[in-house]
Amino acid sequence: MKDPQQASLLDFSWPRNFQLVSNFIDVVKARDYILIIAFINSVVLTVVSVAALVVLGAMVAFVLQRRVTRWTGLINFLVLAGLIIPPAVLPTIWVLQGIGLFDTLPGLILVEIAFGLSFSILLFRAFISTIPRELDEAAIIDGASPMRLFFRVIFPTLRSVVVTVVVVQSVAIFNDFTSPLYFLPGEEHATVQLTLFNFQSQFNTSYNLLFMDILLITVPPLVMFLLFNRHIVAGMTAGAVKG
Repeated sequence: MKDPQQASLLDFSWPRNFQLVSNFIDVVKARDYILIIAFINSVVLTVVSVAALVVLGAMVAFVLQRRVTRWTGLINFLVLAGLIIPPAVLPTIWVLQGIGLFDTLPGLILVEIAFGLSFSILLFRAFISTIPRELDEAAIIDGASPMRLFFRVIFPTLRSVVVTVVVVQSVAIFNDFTSPLYFLPGEEHATVQLTLFNFQSQFNTSYNLLFMDILLITVPPLVMFLLFNRHIVAGMTAGAVKG
């Protein structure tokens, strides 16, 4: 709410001249409305990535839980490795360049899916373990194919876990700063977190505009988290409580 002069003092004081609206307009208009473009990119990135994480995570978890083979132990190790081993930037860039997806939104979507898949699989698998196998057998006796068994019988029972994965992964992907910075350079592909660079430089920082930008990009995930807070707790503890 402060003007540039008072904001540069960095003191804890009440604004002398309220400039909330003007700061908001300046942030939106900065660099040819790049914030609006960044919001569109972030929404597309978040929606597509989370949708893929929900579907792939649930399907992989269902197969791992229901079909135990000699490869199950190795696959479980790889899933846990996805949580333990930190992502490497240079090898990931090399892979994206090799498949022609570096500096593209689909490439970043694949990166976000890869980074979040292990967590999603573990959540879904914990809940699927509580679903009786008799439900699967009854559907198979009625003539359900494997895909129909999953999407028409199993998937509707995963509502609480789906909400948990959607909220947690949406907040994580929407607030991700490093992945777009490394794997999606360029203004035309900017995400909301990268717009913070618009108002700070080596020698000068517009703190009033910087914090207005922080406020704008914090509101959507904060509202989503507050609305679905109960569902997050229920999904995280569903497997443990029912087990």
